[in-house]
Amino acid sequence: MNSSLKKLQGVGKMKKLNITWDGVKDTTGYLFSFAKVLVAALKNSPYREYAEDVIAASGFAFRMWAAADLCPSATSVWEFKQQKPWVESAGIACAYIERLWGDDEVVEERRLAALAMIKESIDRGIPVISWDIGIPEWGLITGYDEKAEKLATLSITGAEEEMAYAQLGKREIPILSVLTITGTTGKAQEEIIAGSLKLVKNHLLGGEWCENAQGLAAYPVLIKHIAGDFNPELSWNIEYYLGTYAALKWYAWTYLEKYCLTRLAELYKTIYESWQRAFELKKPRISRWQVTGGLLPNC
Repeated sequence: MNSSLKKLQGVGKMKKLNITWDGVKDTTGYLFSFAKVLVAALKNSPYREYAEDVIAASGFAFRMWAAADLCPSATSVWEFKQQKPWVESAGIACAYIERLWGDDEVVEERRLAALAMIKESIDRGIPVISWDIGIPEWGLITGYDEKAEKLATLSITGAEEEMAYAQLGKREIPILSVLTITGTTGKAQEEIIAGSLKLVKNHLLGGEWCENAQGLAAYPVLIKHIAGDFNPELSWNIEYYLGTYAALKWYAWTYLEKYCLTRLAELYKTIYESWQRAFELKKPRISRWQVTGGLLPNC
């Protein structure tokens, strides 16, 4: 029996996977929530050998967006439908469904389709990546109870809770975005690396849709708030940005090093260490993230 399937436990009528954040590398405690849940999902699947590579190979390790007012939500403003092609560029096959604002006529249709995907993935022993789990961030769906019509969830804060089927896609930020891991694409490693480098270039040069500064252009926005027009009221926002991107840079550096892209690896080692050092200098002994339990302030 697959080791992931062995984790499927019966809790009453709830089919539930035993999933934790153990083994997910997060150097700051602020790792971008989609990245964190993607690593955790792969570590708890038959495809765990992809878990250490996927954040860089999908391009997420190289994404940077910065709002002029350092709104923390800017780091999560992107085309959610890009999840599927970006993750598949890393060699992981997946299924994806979404329902955004303005899609009112397909709310129930998409919710039911997402629930079918979720049950199928849980039955295969693989947790499901979903938006707005516990708090309006990415989290994992780890089980389901067909009779009670409830989902078992693992929030990015670590809280294990239950959510009614009817709430899926209708919580605090009422959009639906669900991704399940279905297998591998069969791509050769050379093809995966070549594709990831194209994504790196696209991200760094600001190739995504966004009204905020992105890629390399995000640096001067953040630096201005640190070394120029420092506003004490944005102190935690600065910490959040530094923590989010420093943690991602670790995945960029180690991926490049693993595949002997030596010059880039040396550069990103310095970049990661610089971001991490900036974060360590900035963070207080107890962060606002810990105090608020991961709740983002309104922008």
